[in-house]
Amino acid sequence: MKCFPFALGLLLVASPLYADNHTVTSKIVVKPVISSTVTSSGQPIVLPQKDAQVIVSTYEIPAGAVLPKHKHPFPRYGYVQAGTIEVTNIDTGKTETFKTGDFILEAVDQWHFGTNKGPEPVKLLVIDMVEKGQSNTVLHK
Repeated sequence: MKCFPFALGLLLVASPLYADNHTVTSKIVVKPVISSTVTSSGQPIVLPQKDAQVIVSTYEIPAGAVLPKHKHPFPRYGYVQAGTIEVTNIDTGKTETFKTGDFILEAVDQWHFGTNKGPEPVKLLVIDMVEKGQSNTVLHK
């Protein structure tokens, strides 16, 4: 019977915590953005095989800017926070337009470039998955 007061006290303390957490979690809204097993050019997504490192960056690309031709040796993911960017894949000849709210699964080891043809800056949240210490952008010579 010595445990009963402790258990009752724990129940009284835990009940309000559960109620508060239940109230908060019932207001959470999850909206899937994308689910894919392939890149924008149809390649299977393959993660670095050793010493994986995640690098998260923000980019702001001014109106009228054209990014240099480049490729990524490792997976790169981008979320368009604002604006519209046109990405041309030189290897496939395919051009895609991504707008605010779109998620980009960039092609791996294929030459491409981006263009901001809109009147406002493009803002991107970029996530790179690389082997530790490696760069994920190779510029075309």
